[in-house]
Amino acid sequence: QVQLVESGGGLVQAGGSLRLSCAASGRTFRGYNMGWFRQAPGKEREFVARISWTGGGTDYADSVKGRFTISRDNAKNTVYLQMNSLKPEDTAVYYCAFHNSGEYYSPRSYHYWGQGTQVTVSS
Repeated sequence: QVQLVESGGGLVQAGGSLRLSCAASGRTFRGYNMGWFRQAPGKEREFVARISWTGGGTDYADSVKGRFTISRDNAKNTVYLQMNSLKPEDTAVYYCAFHNSGEYYSPRSYHYWGQGTQVTVSS
């Protein structure tokens, strides 16, 4: 059974930092591109960042570029999202998922979603 478990969320003041982790089990992690998405209340799930299976290729949403960094450790079957200079508008539930096929920025291109981790940024 494929499982993704996100962790590391919490409450932080604006300007602070958090590091999210996403641990995979039940399938081969190596060889798959991975993505982070987020969903705020009343809004659609939106792309945050993605990383190639080698870790050599990354893409970011314009809203997080320069503040967030995605990385992975294939030996640990884990992908990370380092979030710095957090803003109140970053408040959302953050999800990771395996990229299946299609546009990397579209949630429809991903499967095997985790349960999410809540990030709340206070002003």
